[in-house]
This record gives sequence, C-alpha cells and structure tokens, in this order.
Amino acid sequence: MPYSETTRSITVTVEPTYLEDQSSPAEGRYVWAYHVRIENNGPDTVQLRRRHWRITDGHGRTQEVAGPGVVGEQPVLAPGQSFEYTSSTPLSTPSGIMVGSYAMETRQGESFVIAIPAFSLDSPHQTVRLN
Repeated sequence: MPYSETTRSITVTVEPTYLEDQSSPAEGRYVWAYHVRIENNGPDTVQLRRRHWRITDGHGRTQEVAGPGVVGEQPVLAPGQSFEYTSSTPLSTPSGIMVGSYAMETRQGESFVIAIPAFSLDSPHQTVRLN
C-alpha cells in the first residue's frame, strides 16, 4: 500500500515491502525495503540536499537517521520531473513505523523542508491484538 504526502507541490510516495528472504524472525531480525518516488509538480527546479528519518520499532524504541542526499545522490528535479529510489531498514521487532523529511533547495538558494509520510512496517510475523 503506497503512502503519499505533498509539500509545496512536491509529492513523496513511499511503498514498503517486507523482505522475507533477508529477515530472520528466530534471530529477531525483520527487514523491509521501501520504494520512494519524489515528484516535482511545482514551478521551481529543486535539489534534495538532506534526509532525516525517524524509525520506531514495535517496542517504541526510536532511531534517527540523517545525512546528505539519498542513496548517495542529491537529485535535481526540474518542474515535472521525478526521482525514484529503493532503500531498506532492519528492525528487531516484527512491526514498526517510519516517518521523515527531506531538506530541499531551490536554484535561488531558498531552503525548505518537505514531509515524508509516516508509513507502517508490518510483517506477517506480528501478532494481531484486538482491543
């Protein structure tokens, strides 16, 4: 299921996928890939400068990940262009949630932040509790 959010005419869509072949529930290792599409539907050319993620596992433990660009790139998106990449994250619990932001910059040097929608990381190994 894809999750989308738009900030300043830039849409970020994320689709997580549980990676059964890279996970080892018996060892407390659960891995997800997440495919991200960033679409520039605005009038300005922008560049993705930095990323910031907050990853929370099923026990509420939070890990912050920040750094320049994504997958080793700082893509430039002209109006109408998009950029896609896939990355992954491991957790020690069978479920969790991720949310984040990208720091963007216009050609004129204006910096602004766009939201990455919160998305859930759900594996088939989690127990479902009905309240």
